[in-house]
Amino acid sequence: MRHSALKGLALILSGLFLAANIAFAKDLILTSPPREKPEAGKKLYGPIADHLSKLLGKKVVYQHPGNWLNYQRDMRTDKYDIVFDGPHFIAWRIQHLGHETLVRLPGTLNFYLLAKTDDSAIQTTEDLIAKKICGIPPPNLSTMSVINAYPNPVRQPVINGVRGGMGAVFKTFMSSDECRGGIVRDTFFKKKVKDADKKKVRIIHRPPPLPNQALSVSKRVDRREKNLIIQSLTLGDGVKSAQATVSRFGGKKTKAFIPANNDDYKGHNVLLEGVIFGW
Repeated sequence: MRHSALKGLALILSGLFLAANIAFAKDLILTSPPREKPEAGKKLYGPIADHLSKLLGKKVVYQHPGNWLNYQRDMRTDKYDIVFDGPHFIAWRIQHLGHETLVRLPGTLNFYLLAKTDDSAIQTTEDLIAKKICGIPPPNLSTMSVINAYPNPVRQPVINGVRGGMGAVFKTFMSSDECRGGIVRDTFFKKKVKDADKKKVRIIHRPPPLPNQALSVSKRVDRREKNLIIQSLTLGDGVKSAQATVSRFGGKKTKAFIPANNDDYKGHNVLLEGVIFGW
């Protein structure tokens, strides 16, 4: 009788302990850089968060970082659990926070540093030292990859940060006498720049290719959950939830993420650390 009572009490306490754990369990936070407004971000990443909530059996919420300063601050304090962004940020989290890269977009990221054809004084990267170049404001990967060609911090170009994407950068570069160089992604240059405008510029530098954008997770996501995410976002039901994100950043022909690993990204944190425009 006493044994039965004790067993019953143990079951009750176990149930209460489990309920307390569930009640106080923190939501997993999914985020991405503030490249779009909060409403647009929710449309892109909200479906992924909803799918992962069902897949993992715990609440996953999408949180827009608000601005780049918040994004950097909150990343450093290990606030985020699931993050989709570029290789320099991923490498930093691998190095400093123990993140693991699970899935990525296929292909590589490639950028061009342009000079105007009629600007004969600009032939190499050295010719742009102390001169203005148009690019998306740091820590955008395109700009950071070009700055990496200037290891001496006192012998670098002056970044004229242009907001509004690659189109705005190219337009400002072409229309401004101040910008002696311009930084664009290769796919933008090949697909969006008119042939007549291509003849007006020269490619003077091609930074080394970088691995494409990917999704990494914190130590708070366990091995079982990591495996579920990889399977679902590459081959399973999660492919549909990520389609808007994959199409926007990987191109319309890209159908799904592919598996990734940390080795693809290690070392690229040098683009962020120990440089003037980094952190």
